[in-house]
Order: sequence, then structure tokens, then C-alpha cells
Amino acid sequence: MRKRTKGRELALQLLYQADVTNIDAKDLMEDFFAMDANAKEEIDARDFAIDLAGSVCANLEKLDKAISSYATNWHLDRMATVDRNILRLAAFELLFRPDIPPKVAINEAVELAKKYGDVDSGKFVNGVLDKINKTKNPPIE
Repeated sequence: MRKRTKGRELALQLLYQADVTNIDAKDLMEDFFAMDANAKEEIDARDFAIDLAGSVCANLEKLDKAISSYATNWHLDRMATVDRNILRLAAFELLFRPDIPPKVAINEAVELAKKYGDVDSGKFVNGVLDKINKTKNPPIE
């Protein structure tokens, strides 16, 4: 598995844990990311995951606002926890990481949704992220 793909998966798992336990993700990071320091692939994935999860947490209000405005007829608290956090990760990449191609961010999110979500999670995640991507000025202010 590629390091960024693995990093996204780790970031999703951390954000999911934080969301379910109501513990700040930053407080969970040290224990969550404790791993074999000799594994170069794990270090790269961990570093990307820490950056991604930390950035999502730092921009959570803006991301939730953007997601809410495009997830028509859905409130964030009614979304499946895994779907909500996948959307947060990918929305962050779409809105704040111009170095990551939108197709990559969306495809990676859809794959995570298929792996961890419900039967229709991939379609739901793809639809919301496609709307965010097509909008020139998303409401993140």
C-alpha cells in the first residue's frame, strides 16, 4: 500500500476514534501512532497521517460548514461516523491542499468509504465531494 494511502487510512482511524470517544484527536495521537520506529514505510505513512489528522482538526469548523452545505438533506450528526470523517479528510485535501489533485483526493476517499463504510457510502462520499470540487468558492470562511 502506498504511504499516502496508508496515511489517509491511519488518519481516518484516528479521527473516527476521536469522534466516537469525544476525545481530542491531538490527545490520542501519541498512543495511536506508537509503532516500530525501524519501519520506514510506517514512519512516512504516520507522518502524513499526523499532518492530515492535525490539519483536519485545526480546520474542523470550516470543513463541517462546507460539507453541510453540499450534503443536501443531511446533517453532520446524522451521517455515519465513518462517512463524516472520510468527508472531512477529503474536503480538507480538496480545499486546502492544492498539491493533491482533486481526482486523487476523491478516489482515495471513495476507496476508504467502500472499505470502511456501508454499501452506499462510496456513492454518498463521491457525490458530496464532487459538489465541493466543482464549486469555485466553497463556504469555508
